[in-house]
Amino acid sequence: MPEVTLVLRSTRVVTPEGTRPATVAVAGERIAAVLPYDADVAPGAPVEDAGDHMVLPGLVDTHVHVNDPGRSDWEGFASATAAAAAGGVTTLVDMPLNSLPPTTTVPHLRVKQDAARPAVHVDVGFWGGALPSNLADLRPLHEAGVFGFKCFLSPSGVPEFPELDPGRLAASLAEIAGFGGLLIVHAEDPHALERAPRRAGPAYADFLASRPRDAENAAIRTLIDTARRLDARVHVLHLSSCDAVALIAEARRAGVRVSAETCPHFLTLTAEQVPDGATEFKCCPPIREAANQDALWQALADGTIDCVVSDHSPCTADLKTSDFATAWGGISSLQLGLPAVWTEARRRGRTMDDVARWMSTAPAALAGLGAKGAVEPGRDADFAVVAPEETFTVDPALLHHRNPVTAYAGRTLHGVVVSTWLRGRRISTAGAVGQPTGRLLERT
Repeated sequence: MPEVTLVLRSTRVVTPEGTRPATVAVAGERIAAVLPYDADVAPGAPVEDAGDHMVLPGLVDTHVHVNDPGRSDWEGFASATAAAAAGGVTTLVDMPLNSLPPTTTVPHLRVKQDAARPAVHVDVGFWGGALPSNLADLRPLHEAGVFGFKCFLSPSGVPEFPELDPGRLAASLAEIAGFGGLLIVHAEDPHALERAPRRAGPAYADFLASRPRDAENAAIRTLIDTARRLDARVHVLHLSSCDAVALIAEARRAGVRVSAETCPHFLTLTAEQVPDGATEFKCCPPIREAANQDALWQALADGTIDCVVSDHSPCTADLKTSDFATAWGGISSLQLGLPAVWTEARRRGRTMDDVARWMSTAPAALAGLGAKGAVEPGRDADFAVVAPEETFTVDPALLHHRNPVTAYAGRTLHGVVVSTWLRGRRISTAGAVGQPTGRLLERT
């Protein structure tokens, strides 16, 4: 064993083989060994005894809108990664839009990396964007290290990031498949959205009617058909329609390389709970009914939905007007994803092993982050130490998010993040975050 620089011990360490008492030996930035709880590892090495707190692999959040540069009053690399660290997230992958410029060319990627490099508290990678106009930029972005490409099949909400029609979707996907890349897709069908009833105002029922499940279902069907024809790898972002679960499962059985994610807000919040005018709950696709939520949990349990990621999409408070038709659509939850999901998971009889798989192991695998996502030898020494039975009440003013707006305000959640560790160093204690020590990641 290489020289041990840290010993982390707990009666509940979440490993790929299950939760058990263990001693984790760290050598430099990597896990050297996972040993029996009472192992005498290296006399003189610093020992961190977590007691009965659970030690999880650091979470990997592959769906974060940092908005920096260009809209850094909405969020920024310093504030977003501090929130991540306080919430047990040790790695995030930034979405290519809402920043100015968007990550759609290699020069634009360099601008974003320059903004991030001095500010990040956790490790950060980047998605590229697939637009109607940047087909020639996709391979250079892939070679520059982005983890894949995001596109929209309906309007994105920002003019600098237009959607792909079916023809351009096929062209982009053919190009990406040619170099073995991944396309991640906001799947809502624009024609279904145009046919849906639209009514301005504060009523959540009207907004929900304007984003029907049929829009998701139709877009996912188109995506699956295109991926099947091109033998391409695709990923469905922020799945909220339970109807589409069967489409994804059937496609997988037929050999289509399609995966899917959902988000904490779809698993923990329901349409029946959203007050009229409370646009902090607005997102696209929307939070749906309780019966739909039950089906999403079942799809997580049977593996049809692979992972749970935040889709953290913040904005300034003034953009959350009381009109659901005009308010910015996005949920701020980066710091709260783990306790939000754990609170509902434990109520439904799921374990922290499940949560670690959904929120760390599977997202790491999606992005090809082989050093992340598990407490096992050879991986980065990234940990979230959690008190799963303890509770807290969400006060937006105490979060590290740049703007104190969140749909979880006032909710009591289980699962207090006691400390967060990145590559063998503690970066957060009881929500207090130290100096930036994160690194920028590239696909290898």
